[in-house]
Amino acid sequence: MNKPLDNLNLLVRPMLEADLPSVLKIEKAIYAYPWTHGNFFDCLASGYRCYVLICDGKLIAYAVQMTILDEMHLLNLTVAAVFQKKGVGRYLLESLVSDAISFQAVKMILEVRRFNYAAIFLYESLNFEQIGLRKNYYPTRDGREDAIVMEMSL
Repeated sequence: MNKPLDNLNLLVRPMLEADLPSVLKIEKAIYAYPWTHGNFFDCLASGYRCYVLICDGKLIAYAVQMTILDEMHLLNLTVAAVFQKKGVGRYLLESLVSDAISFQAVKMILEVRRFNYAAIFLYESLNFEQIGLRKNYYPTRDGREDAIVMEMSL
């Protein structure tokens, strides 16, 4: 049986300013409270480690990481809806882990919505562990939602 990614031509590369319209299209389709053009532009301008995942010439996922001394903080990892649950998020996350290791980071840290079970399962499957909870971290329609803080030793 073929794995979902077997027939896909995937390439991870640094995000460019020219990618922002495609990134924002995905961001707005996925999140009720999306990052803005300014958020992504500032990340690029600040030298954050921003990547896109290209499939057959089309941008289908992206990620933003910030370095803090010897740590890598994953700020955003998003996969276009049509490519979710196909291993694309895992593929991109594994690329980010490799990047963090090549940067000589000793750990990766991230926040995830408390009830985003699919993302939590993905992170746990790659040995991220819960190390904390940020109360009222994410906005919701009805107020705010807690974030689980997760960490992976590299």
